[in-house]
Amino acid sequence: MQTVLIDFQERVEEINRYFAFLEKLGQETIQLSVLKDDGQRENIPLDSQLIKTLKANSFLLLYNLVESSMRNAVTAIFDELKNQRVSYNSVRIEIKKIVIQNFKKRSPENLHFKIKDISTDIIAAGFQSQELFSGNIDQREISKTARNFGFSFNTEYNKTKHGESLDMIMNKRNDLAHGNKSFAEIGKDITVEELLKIKEEVIAYLEQILNNINQYITGQDYLDRSQINDR
Repeated sequence: MQTVLIDFQERVEEINRYFAFLEKLGQETIQLSVLKDDGQRENIPLDSQLIKTLKANSFLLLYNLVESSMRNAVTAIFDELKNQRVSYNSVRIEIKKIVIQNFKKRSPENLHFKIKDISTDIIAAGFQSQELFSGNIDQREISKTARNFGFSFNTEYNKTKHGESLDMIMNKRNDLAHGNKSFAEIGKDITVEELLKIKEEVIAYLEQILNNINQYITGQDYLDRSQINDR
């Protein structure tokens, strides 16, 4: 899970650099220039359409952060179960259901060579990280994932707004990805200031969700406590 948190921070830094650039463009404290054939630089007037496009691109960056962070975190849970050789019988009922659902999607030809000890190998054998979310993750999906695994989705509302803006981010991202709207259309109705606020809330929300998952893993909350107490 530590690699997930490190990757998250690196992506956040990348996003912060982009938003800092976008903010300076909006404040007209930065200029774009090109190098001419004679070696002189020529300033390029900031085109309003370009700024709209850059604002719209913010939704792609934020959505990328959301989906990659959650995919990596769920993968980390399965990696932990695999590395610790946790048996199917010892995990909580929520995970047993996920394991069975994953297993039902696989053909025997693709599974038999992965399984040596069915009690432990069954958990990871059916898991495929590339199937997670696939362009459709918002606050509701994260809450659903939390319930499915049994980790907390509680966050500090004053900092995160509980991920309320994730639905808009997902919809804008999908409109762009599927060509339903142009970048200029997406970017024209939102200000840089509004985007900065959304960015801070999303980062705070994801950070707290990832910390919840980290606590879930380190505390071995994936285990069936009734099994432990009966020993």
